[in-house]
Amino acid sequence: MPSFNVSVVPLVLFLLCLLSFTSEADRQLAHKCFNQTTSIANSTYRTNLNQLLSSLSSNATRESGFYNTAAGQNPNTSIYGLFLCRGDVTADDCQNCVATATKEVVQQYCPSESAAVIWYDKCILRYSYGPSFFSTTDEEHRFYLGNGVNATDLDSFRQLVLTTMSELVARAANASYGAKKFAAKEAIFNESQTIYSLVQCIPDLSRSGCDSCLQGLVTKLAACCGGQLGGTYMDPSCILRYEMYRFYQIQSTLELAPTPVLLPPPAPGQRTRPKGKSLIPLLRIVAIVALIAVFLILFAMSYYLLRRRVRKKFNSLLDENGNEITSIESLQFDLATIKAATNQFSDDNKVGRGGFGEVYKGMNSVPTGWN
Repeated sequence: MPSFNVSVVPLVLFLLCLLSFTSEADRQLAHKCFNQTTSIANSTYRTNLNQLLSSLSSNATRESGFYNTAAGQNPNTSIYGLFLCRGDVTADDCQNCVATATKEVVQQYCPSESAAVIWYDKCILRYSYGPSFFSTTDEEHRFYLGNGVNATDLDSFRQLVLTTMSELVARAANASYGAKKFAAKEAIFNESQTIYSLVQCIPDLSRSGCDSCLQGLVTKLAACCGGQLGGTYMDPSCILRYEMYRFYQIQSTLELAPTPVLLPPPAPGQRTRPKGKSLIPLLRIVAIVALIAVFLILFAMSYYLLRRRVRKKFNSLLDENGNEITSIESLQFDLATIKAATNQFSDDNKVGRGGFGEVYKGMNSVPTGWN
């Protein structure tokens, strides 16, 4: 019967986890393929497209998470492209996502079209025949992806989502030109539900361009699906997303949802989760100090009881042997006393011989109390 090496199990589990992580990191959300004046079958266009995708992939290590470029010498056959990685992802995740996008867009999703936009969890890739679409918005190619599950308190939930998105739009749009136009936030809806949200624009958009792009998505979201427990609205130049779990990798601001009108206000000290969180270190310190104090008290009590027990036992032994000699001084006599007691070491007083010499008995003439 063939044997199975148990040591292989951890390796298999690790590989499965790695594959699961990779598939999640490179999850494709939506894509849009369309034809323009130049066919993909044109050899020059195909060469330029391959050159463009290669350039995008090789530049995905940039810390900015954004890059745009063009390929081709003739404006009539040049092709323009860009990628944008989500503002919170690492350089490695960005590179992996863009590498996946540049391969899958022409091999799997848009093999025969001359222009495409493809959205992944962690990046966007776009290319098309000129003129350049850089620093512009595109309201034609938008997609919404929701989970289809509505919140129980639909109106309050939708209001919190839209309020949060409006705040994030202002923060992202006000970022300086060329900087990451990215903002994230978490807002507590109730004791068990927190909404995690983010928005992002292409960095080369102007402040008004970013604001217009994202506000357009917020308006669409309000009209269709702001009450769903999670959703993503995608535009070639901007994106917004919210979920009931933390899907981004940064520490964002946290805000409590406004208290519903029909509900009584929460008690002081229980209004926001951050306040509760700030008490956690203090509570831990108090617990540690209390444990140390209890330990010291128990140790002191144990020491006291043990010492008391030893002293009691010692006193008991003294009581049992009270007539015995307890000091070395009581065994000491001067020579004159010994001579008097033994009649000058008379043979009549000798009782025998011991290991240290002759043994004599005393006489009645010794002082009272001596034998």
